[in-house]
Amino acid sequence: MSIDRRKVLSVLASLPLLSHDFSAAAQTTKPYRIGFMGIAPAEGWSAELAALREGLRELGYVEGTNVFLDVRWTKDVGDLPDLANSFARERVDIIVAPASTQVEPALKATRSIPIVFTQHADPVGTGHVSSLSHPGGNVTGVSMLLTELSAKGLEILKQAIPNAEKVGVMWNPTAPSHAQVLAALERSAVFLGVQLVVAPARSVEDFKTAIGFFISKNANAFIVPSSPVTNANPRPLADLAIQERLPAMFGNKENVKAGGLMSYGADFPSMYRHAAVYIDKIIRGTRPSDLPVEQVSKFDLVINARTARQLGLEIQPWLLASATEIYDGSTAEP
Repeated sequence: MSIDRRKVLSVLASLPLLSHDFSAAAQTTKPYRIGFMGIAPAEGWSAELAALREGLRELGYVEGTNVFLDVRWTKDVGDLPDLANSFARERVDIIVAPASTQVEPALKATRSIPIVFTQHADPVGTGHVSSLSHPGGNVTGVSMLLTELSAKGLEILKQAIPNAEKVGVMWNPTAPSHAQVLAALERSAVFLGVQLVVAPARSVEDFKTAIGFFISKNANAFIVPSSPVTNANPRPLADLAIQERLPAMFGNKENVKAGGLMSYGADFPSMYRHAAVYIDKIIRGTRPSDLPVEQVSKFDLVINARTARQLGLEIQPWLLASATEIYDGSTAEP
């Protein structure tokens, strides 16, 4: 599938946006408490949390007055069940569990407290919802199909580096959606004629080991499907890739801003901002099971031209023309 020269190709159909009267301020009779399940470091989530707060403000919520956003962090994914159980015991009104990594322990902790996800990779494939149109339980939110996005990202990476014969895949076994992602990448690799070299990365400490494994297998580049761990730690991952002179494709443009070569994916802050609509509707009395999951359909190709030069890569003009954003040092061109 080729990339349109004028804009990034949107490969997925989307459900209609939830209707909402944004001019009406939220009228609540008590301050509602929203628990947010974060994976440290906190600075890795600054843009997303700012967008969520902005979305709530646009709907008339004043933090500390009619809503409390209780943001808690854990350094280890293995501690997420404890975090989810603490919110369940304290009976928060809503749990924001951004991705499948957090939704899994949240669902195990409670089947009654509403759970809103903001960037779920594949809610149907993981079994977290019955269907996009009828979630059927206590969880709903904003989603992207990471399986298709990752396959498209591999295709773009191959177009950027035509002579690539081996491509590393840094996947996260703690992300429930990544099993489906790996299967999609394997199918795409056969079509593209490349061999995949797969390495797990459960935490930031695993980044160096995974990249070292790619180098030992003579990989020409690697791809990093979006996960909370890689999204929250863009700088160390980008630095390692440049240090080892290994081009990388990411699922989050924050990795490119930090120095990664390129990314193909959804705009995460906009997804978090729109998740505020779900929070508002639940506060107003709508059940999560009656709120269809929204699937984003616009995806951005972002390229770091400075990193390309550091790696000695010449990105073809037609590919640069397809980019939504081009970063060159500390600046970005639309």
